[in-house]
Amino acid sequence: MSIEATLARIAAIEAALQPASPTTGGVSSSTAAGTSTASTSSLSSSASPSTFSQLLGQATAVGSSAPLLGVGQTGTAPLAAVAAARTQVGQAEMPPGSNDSPRIAEYRSAVAGAEVGPWCADFASWAAAQAGIPLGENGEGFQSVGALWGWAEASGRAIPAAAGPPQPGDLIVWGSEHVGIVESVDPDGTIHTIEGNSSDQVAQRTYPPGASGATGYVRLG
Repeated sequence: MSIEATLARIAAIEAALQPASPTTGGVSSSTAAGTSTASTSSLSSSASPSTFSQLLGQATAVGSSAPLLGVGQTGTAPLAAVAAARTQVGQAEMPPGSNDSPRIAEYRSAVAGAEVGPWCADFASWAAAQAGIPLGENGEGFQSVGALWGWAEASGRAIPAAAGPPQPGDLIVWGSEHVGIVESVDPDGTIHTIEGNSSDQVAQRTYPPGASGATGYVRLG
């Protein structure tokens, strides 16, 4: 895909996917992310609190003012995934705790064989597909975070967190438990993300330098 075509796709995504009055279902956006698990589709959102939830206690919810670019500017296709994700902020489970809603069903459509279940990887797969860079060897997407990370390692896209800060448009992965999209990175290393299934909704989060607890990142372009 040429740069011109991808830039046009970013504009089209932002224009076409603006959600109408997203329903929050009464879910607070002030708590840290961490409801999604590693899972195959059979896992339930009622699983006991995990190490992931404890690690991310310093994450805070943020508004939509974070710049699209930051440290380590990346190619236009991953930024198109960020643009698509931004249009979904505030979309929530209906009813809360159900792992489902009409919009979440749309995210699942980007994953072959997906069923109702923890949906952070469904959301990442959907955003990548909107940008023309579907996840998986055959573009099949992922519902399991562990499978997503395994594909990233096998395809040379996995970057350990210790290797340095991520780039905007990277996926940020916590073991086999949760995945989000890096929205921007500040010069001091603060990471801004957009995450599906974060407190039962699509939410923007901020992690202070060195506090994300992430396993690593997946470079999409």
